[in-house]
Amino acid sequence: MSASSATAPRSASPPQPGEAILDVDHLHVAFQTPDGPVIAVEDVSLTVRKGEFLSIIGPSGCGKSTVFNVVGGLLTEHEGRVSVAGETIVGPHPSIGMVFQEESTFPWRTVIDNVAFPLELTGMPKAQRLERARHFIEMVGLQGFERRYPGELSGGMRQRVSLARTLASEPKILLMDEPFAALDEQTRLLLGDKVLQIQQELQQTTLLITHNITEAVQMSDRILVMTYRPGKAKRIVEIDLPRPRTSEIVGSEAFGRYVAQIWADLREEASRGLTDDETSRNRGSAS
Repeated sequence: MSASSATAPRSASPPQPGEAILDVDHLHVAFQTPDGPVIAVEDVSLTVRKGEFLSIIGPSGCGKSTVFNVVGGLLTEHEGRVSVAGETIVGPHPSIGMVFQEESTFPWRTVIDNVAFPLELTGMPKAQRLERARHFIEMVGLQGFERRYPGELSGGMRQRVSLARTLASEPKILLMDEPFAALDEQTRLLLGDKVLQIQQELQQTTLLITHNITEAVQMSDRILVMTYRPGKAKRIVEIDLPRPRTSEIVGSEAFGRYVAQIWADLREEASRGLTDDETSRNRGSAS
């Protein structure tokens, strides 16, 4: 691991995840622009264990979503190796499911038909796929809404439909790119609790991209803090707090120390980004 481990407050230890399932080895991503190549991610290495909940956090433009897209197989032009259980990722992988910031329901399909859609693509018989879809609809707390259309649902409910549809394929690894960003704070907290409940129930490996420090500390076993562009692994923070993360734990002094520690890292990187932006503007004005 290229990032340094943080000194963390101690508390009761959460259950330990299992063996490694995802490896990111010396990932380097550069994009060509009219002004020349821009390095988005530089030499990021990361190992994620089976059943672990890991969040990636960093200032805007640090390459979080680039890492997400590489791991999800959506971006294949990169240096370094990404593998699932030893198998190199060269495109979308059946072991990986993705949930995006913008909910992606089909407005012409009912909730149950939305959730059953990926199973339909595999050729699963209708009765079987509808039964499995009902199971995951119940898991995300939408029972009773099976025959509703997305336009009849709130934003948080539509995001739960997207989550259920991804879970229906039973991926070993769930990737989530700021899935709660467009939601109000109350809905965000409730949906975060639901995701944690499901993750614990399925013992699913989960990677969350987020800007929200409190959200990351509340949900994660570990947090990768990334630097300002080019995105590097600045620090890995082990969240040694018991589960479930109740309101008492979230309001505790130990929880607050984690938030303060990560905020100090982010403030340092965001300040560096602002300085670089100001320098670039000044150069542009002078030319």
